Amino acid sequence: MNTCIITGNLGTDPESFFSDGGTQVVSFPIAFKSTKDKTDNWVKITCFNKTAEIAEKYLHKGARVGITGMLDQDKWKTDDGENRSTLKLIANSIEFIKTDGRGFENSEETPF
Repeated sequence: MNTCIITGNLGTDPESFFSDGGTQVVSFPIAFKSTKDKTDNWVKITCFNKTAEIAEKYLHKGARVGITGMLDQDKWKTDDGENRSTLKLIANSIEFIKTDGRGFENSEETPF
């Protein structure tokens, strides 16, 4: 089973684009603390389809969220031929913990 839950704050506003097949993709980094005083861990979050729509519409830099998803690894070679990799979390669901309310004004719908 590949399930991961992470709680943290968005480091940037979500970035959105559409794949060649027309699927909406949204990504953003989440920062979380490894000790009480230091935030030094970052995970890239990637959302697709309806989760991407919600993330784009309601999330912003600094928002505190809980993300449930699946770990994935990107691998590539640098121009110098070095192998690189990074972990990312493919979001299945987003729990809104703290946000300033952007996107909710004049809205009857709730994202969760």
